[in-house]
Amino acid sequence: MKVFISSDIEGTTGIVAWNETNLNSDVGDYFKKQMTREVAAAAQAAFDAGADDVLVKDAHDSARNIIPTELPQPTRLVRGWSGHPFCMMFGLDSSFDAVVFTGYHSAATVPGNPLSHTMDSGVANLTINGIQGSEFLINAYTAAYCNVPIAFVSGDDDLCQFAKKLVPAIQTVSTNKGTGNATISIHPKTACELIGQRVMLALQGNLDDCRLELPKTFDIVAKYKEHQRAYRSGFYPGAKQIDSTTIQFVTDDYFEALRMMRFLV
Repeated sequence: MKVFISSDIEGTTGIVAWNETNLNSDVGDYFKKQMTREVAAAAQAAFDAGADDVLVKDAHDSARNIIPTELPQPTRLVRGWSGHPFCMMFGLDSSFDAVVFTGYHSAATVPGNPLSHTMDSGVANLTINGIQGSEFLINAYTAAYCNVPIAFVSGDDDLCQFAKKLVPAIQTVSTNKGTGNATISIHPKTACELIGQRVMLALQGNLDDCRLELPKTFDIVAKYKEHQRAYRSGFYPGAKQIDSTTIQFVTDDYFEALRMMRFLV
């Protein structure tokens, strides 16, 4: 069994402020370690469930956050950004049996996480077929594009609730519940224990139940905070500017949707 893990930090247990996400920040060092502990718990559970290959994508900021020596052997780790349109899912292909997400967060404008955003902080809002476009949704569709089941996600409570609506059979761990600029979190050791337990449960279950059907068409609307970005983005092939801060892009090929977002979001 091959398992792919994509790991972010804004849904890591206890996180609440932007400087805590910074690799070069003193306070960020703790959350880099907690992010690593949560990934390690997921990877170990995958091996315990019978995986013989676990590939982790460090998918936050510089993509140099996870401490490699803290991961169980023989985990493989993708660090840095290739530039490929798969972005946070780089390394995934149809040979994998399951996708696992750790440390994920709600979409831009969603109040369940003080750090909610979608890809770029300059994007005020993004929707795909009218659905609030979180990074989880974008990457879940990438998994579906590769026909790989989406087994597990950990992150803020709003994100976990969204994931259960999208993939009812998915296993989740709610690490934080956000209100305004605050969060209530579970204990970090409890988070790692639950992540291990529920990844194991997901991988030992019927993974076919965790497959997501990819939409036939993708109508993507991106609203920027600055009108200059919308003007520039409107020149991307197939994109059109629909008001001073908003562009629209419609395609029936999800790879084209990913290519557009790689350049414009």
